Amino acid sequence: MFAASLDNLILLFDTVCMKSRQTETKDATSSKWQRTQYSNLIRYKPSGKYFARLRVAGKLIVKSLKTNRLAFAKLRLTDLEKSEREAAESGASTSNGRMTFGDCVKIFKEQTEDSNLLKPSTKHYRMEILGSIVKSWPGMKLRDVRQFSPADCNSWAAKFSNQYSATRYNGAIGVLRAIFEIAIQAGALYRNPAAVIKRARVRPPHLALPDTEQFERFVKEIGSANGRDSKKCAEMVSFLAYGGFRVSEARNVTWGDCDFAKGEITVRGDAETGTKNWSVRRVPMIPEMRELLERLRAKRMNESPALPVLLVKECILAMRRAAKAVGIPPITHHHLRHLFATRCIESGVDIPTVSRWLGHRDGGALAMRVYGHLREQHSVAMAQKVFFAKKPLLSIAELDQNVSRKKEITHSEGA
Repeated sequence: MFAASLDNLILLFDTVCMKSRQTETKDATSSKWQRTQYSNLIRYKPSGKYFARLRVAGKLIVKSLKTNRLAFAKLRLTDLEKSEREAAESGASTSNGRMTFGDCVKIFKEQTEDSNLLKPSTKHYRMEILGSIVKSWPGMKLRDVRQFSPADCNSWAAKFSNQYSATRYNGAIGVLRAIFEIAIQAGALYRNPAAVIKRARVRPPHLALPDTEQFERFVKEIGSANGRDSKKCAEMVSFLAYGGFRVSEARNVTWGDCDFAKGEITVRGDAETGTKNWSVRRVPMIPEMRELLERLRAKRMNESPALPVLLVKECILAMRRAAKAVGIPPITHHHLRHLFATRCIESGVDIPTVSRWLGHRDGGALAMRVYGHLREQHSVAMAQKVFFAKKPLLSIAELDQNVSRKKEITHSEGA
């Protein structure tokens, strides 16, 4: 009996010691973590790194935010919370055996709006495309993603292609595939049913551009109108044509960007309305551009270098009226960019150089497709320089003269 009591005492002592060690370990572990004034945000003392600690759908999640700076940690915590809750929602839909196209659309919209890699104009374009898709396919948002077959997608594509341009059609295919990819990543779909849709071939538009005389009359007609901004519109048209800028780029060119000493204009990227590729490029001043800028600067000498060169944002209405008055096809802002490129190529500038001036980043591939076919009179003139013989073939009269000359030389040598 005494032995049994002794065993019980030893067992009790071991239990107390074990609990004491567990408590010490727990206290030591908890002392390594520091709470912050922000919910779901804690700090690991040994490394100084911040961690997210949150509960989503009943599951405790602890993830490193990979920073020891509080400001960055708060931003990353917000993004992590959002992504984890989105993943939980899509996972719940998938586990229930159903994920609708509308569920994917919601995630696609959120991803597009939250992305810092997309320009506002790109986000707007995607939303426009998405609206066109949903409008052209009634009831698609309520359908389970597994109910879409490749045949369904091809049938939709055939109808959509008859209603929209090739460019808009190709954009819609890209958006549709991206939405189905969301379902694949969530585990609700195995294959992308839109992968079978073939993209349309985008044919370069026929450029009906004015010749030199027509352009001069066109600009004069704009400037001589009685509108309040008629002269300013004429200046904008000339500026676009002489520089080949996109209209969004031209609006941002300031006097400080115009380097008269080097004879070039700097086109700077901007998050919202700058260059298409957010890049910086320099466009040389052709003689007409320099004359235009010097004339404008002389009239506005006291303006700050930070002020824009152009005083109007657009002039499409004035251009339409002037084109009708001059008797040429309607011209848009972008047509003036085409006009600049065409003039450069016709003047002998090589296409890769023109491509760099335009801000293309493909080495001239796009410029070759768009501007490879120049106006007929220029093509005919260039054809006269092409020969298959080593030397240009002589005319009949020139051949007769050469034969007579050779006979005279032979006769004089024989004498």
